[in-house]
Amino acid sequence: MSKQIQVSGLDAYYGSHKAIEDVSMTIEPRSITAFIGPSGCGKSTFLRTLNRMHEVIPGARVEGKVLLDGEDLYGATVEPVSVRRSIGMVFQRPNPFPTMSIYENVAAGLRLNGRVSKSQSDGIVEESLKGANLWNEVKDRLNKPGAGLSGGQQQRLCIARAIAVKPQVLLMDEPCSALDPISTLAIEDLMVKLKDQYTIVIVTHNMQQAARVSDRTAFFNLDGQGKPGKVVEMDETSRMFTNPSQKATEDYITGRFG
Repeated sequence: MSKQIQVSGLDAYYGSHKAIEDVSMTIEPRSITAFIGPSGCGKSTFLRTLNRMHEVIPGARVEGKVLLDGEDLYGATVEPVSVRRSIGMVFQRPNPFPTMSIYENVAAGLRLNGRVSKSQSDGIVEESLKGANLWNEVKDRLNKPGAGLSGGQQQRLCIARAIAVKPQVLLMDEPCSALDPISTLAIEDLMVKLKDQYTIVIVTHNMQQAARVSDRTAFFNLDGQGKPGKVVEMDETSRMFTNPSQKATEDYITGRFG
């Protein structure tokens, strides 16, 4: 299911304000790519351009190309909904549907994809919850509200919901920022497990997390307040954290700014 993403010359705007400028990179399948950088440098904006979530904001637009295994995601005939089905997203704070049960939360996306039988739905819900390392904790209370789970469990429920529709890519926008250390470790272990099947891209402010889980890292920065964010450097994570090619990258990773 995992697919390669190629981005070339991408600019993203909010109205007349250019948020990111001339971003080009290749995101490899079956791997974890981390985006790091100071607040306001465009990491999350760029992440949202990868599945066309950016354009749901009034006045927001994108220039440049994003290819998923060679298909232009911004092509004139491409439906944004189909893009978001192929490229799922997990947000910063767990956001299970508050009025839905655990089961209904996972099955929610299936209904958007057409009719599925109860037995099919049961199988996909179980498979997705197992894939998110949550099944054993909730299998006896699937009809209980998803919002009644702990924060870490809710985030894994959101991951189960995302993978239930069989995407090729999973985007995660600071998925552990609202979680305690034990829940964070559970999500990190899950990411490493899931990369065998998916292309995973994460935004994180946690340098240790990027070093622990990612295969490649991109460092974003901006030249000054109000200027667009840019990719300063992208490399294998092990090399980036031990011998970065740019001084700004080294300064950020070692805590001199950011």
